[in-house]
Amino acid sequence: MTKTNNQSALATLVTVFFFWGFIAASNGVFIPFCKTYFNIDQFQSQLVDFAFYGAYYLGALLLFIISSGIKKDIINSWGYKNGIIYGLLLSAVGAFVMYPSLLNAEQGQTNIFYYVLLALFIVGLGFSLQQTTANPFAIALGKPETGSHRLNLAGGINSFGTTIGPVVVSFILFGSAVSGEELTEMIKNNEIKLTTIQLLYIGVGLLFLLAAALFHFSKKLPELKSETAFEPANKARNLLIFLTLIIVSCFGYIFTTYSDEIDVSSNTENTRLLLLFVALLAVVATAVIANSMASKSSKGWGAMRYPQLVLGMLAIFTYVGVEVTIQSNLGELLKSVADKASNLNPLGLPVFNDAEIAPFISLYWGGLMIGRWVGAITVFNPSKGLKKALLIIVPYVAFGVILLVNYGDYTMNEILIFCVCIAVQIIGFFLAKDNPVRTMKIFSLFGILGMLIGLFSTGHLALFAFLSGGLFCSIMWPCIFALSIAGLGKYTSQGSAFLIMMILGGAIIPPLQGKIADIFSIQSSYWVAVVCFLYLFFYAFRTKSVLDKQGVTY
Repeated sequence: MTKTNNQSALATLVTVFFFWGFIAASNGVFIPFCKTYFNIDQFQSQLVDFAFYGAYYLGALLLFIISSGIKKDIINSWGYKNGIIYGLLLSAVGAFVMYPSLLNAEQGQTNIFYYVLLALFIVGLGFSLQQTTANPFAIALGKPETGSHRLNLAGGINSFGTTIGPVVVSFILFGSAVSGEELTEMIKNNEIKLTTIQLLYIGVGLLFLLAAALFHFSKKLPELKSETAFEPANKARNLLIFLTLIIVSCFGYIFTTYSDEIDVSSNTENTRLLLLFVALLAVVATAVIANSMASKSSKGWGAMRYPQLVLGMLAIFTYVGVEVTIQSNLGELLKSVADKASNLNPLGLPVFNDAEIAPFISLYWGGLMIGRWVGAITVFNPSKGLKKALLIIVPYVAFGVILLVNYGDYTMNEILIFCVCIAVQIIGFFLAKDNPVRTMKIFSLFGILGMLIGLFSTGHLALFAFLSGGLFCSIMWPCIFALSIAGLGKYTSQGSAFLIMMILGGAIIPPLQGKIADIFSIQSSYWVAVVCFLYLFFYAFRTKSVLDKQGVTY
C-alpha cells in the first residue's frame, strides 16, 4: 500500500471520527431544545442519550450473538474495511430517516420526538459498527509501532468535533443568539422551524455515503482482518441477553406510562424512578454474577473469567454514564427558573435560554479535548524537560482553540476561572506520572470534589465545578481500557468487545438523573455524578489489587 493511499484512507477515517464527536456532543444542545419544543419532561429529554448510546450496546451485543451463532467473528469475516463501510451506510440511513421524522413537525407534538429517537438509534447502530472496526483499521494503515500515533490523531480530531458540534448545531437551530425569554416564546409560537436540522442530517448522511464510497473504491486498500480466533462465551452471552430483556422491560413499562397519558401522580413518578434503578442494578448484578460464577467454573464465560475485565466493564459503564450525564443535564440546570422574582437559575445565575447554553456545552467537551491532547504527548517520546513544558503549554493551547471556536461567548472572569480548572488538571497529570492506576485515583478524586463543590455552592464557582468534569473525565477511557484487558491473552479481542458494550452507561445513567431531577431538583440530581466518580475511585484501588495478585504488569 502506497503512502498516498495510507494518507487518503487515514484522512477519511479521521473525518468519521470527527462526526462521531460532532453528533454525540451536539446532543447537549439538542436535548434542552427538544424538552422545550416537544413539551416533554427531563427524563424524556434524556431519551436522546438512551437511543444513541443504547444503540452502541445493542449493536455490539448483536455482533457478539451472531458471531457466537456462526462460531466465528463476523467482523473478521467481513474485514475491517467492509465493516466500516457497512457502519457508514447504516449511519447514513439513520441520518436520512431524520428528514421524514421531522417533516411538518410543530411545537408540542410529543409523538414526533419518538421518531427522532428512532433516527438517532439507527445512527448509533452504525457508529457501534464503525467503532468496533475503526481502531484496529487505523493501526493497520501503516507500521504497527506508529499505530498509537494515528489513534491519538483520530482521537484529537474526534474531540475537536465534540467542541464545535454544540456551537454549530446551536447556530443552525437559533441563528444569532436571542436573549431573555424571547427565544422560548419563539419556540412555543412555532417560529423556530426544524427544517435546518433536516438539512443538517441530510448533509451528514451524504458525507457518510461519501466516506463509504471512498473506502469502497480505494481498491489498493487491503481488506484487513484480525488473526485472533473467535473465542466462544455462551454463558456470558446468555447473561447479557437476560440483562437486555430486563432493561427493555423497565424502559418499556416507563414508556407506556407516558403514552397512555395517565394522570401523573407522585406514585407514578416514584415507580418510574424505581424501574430506572432496577435497570441500573441489573447491570451491576450482571457483573457481580458473572465474576462470582466464573471464579467457580470459567468454562463458557470467555473473557469474563477475568475479574479485571468485569470491574472494567462497570468502570466503562460508569465512566461513559458520568461523562454524558453531566453535560446532558447541564442545559436544564442553566435554563431552570429557581427564583421567578429575580429570574435566577438554581446556581443563582441569570436564567439561560437554549441558544446561550451551547458555549458551555462546548466548553465541557472542550475539557475532554484538552485532556486528550495532553494524553497524546507521551506518544511522541519528548525529553523530560520538554515533556514538563508541554504538559503546561498544550492544555492552554487547546483552550485557545476552544476560545476561538466560541469567540466572544465568555467573559474574562469565566476564562480565568476555567484557566484555574485547567491548572488543577495539569497538577493531576504531574502527580499521575503516566501511571494508569494513579491517574484513575487522582482524576476520579478530582471529579468527586468538583461535583461536590457544584452541589454545595452557587454562581460561577458551581457552574465551573460541574464543567470541570470534562477535564477530569478526559483521560479515563484509555486508562480503564488498558487496565481491563491487561493479562487477558487470547481473550483480549473479546474483552474489548465487552467493554464497548458497556457504553450502555450513556443510555441508562442520564435518564436516571433526568428522572431524579423531575422528582427532586436538577442541581441535587448531580449526586448521580458523585456516585459514578466514587465507583471509578474504588475501581482504581480494586483493579490494582487484582492485577498485582495475578502478577500482571500495567
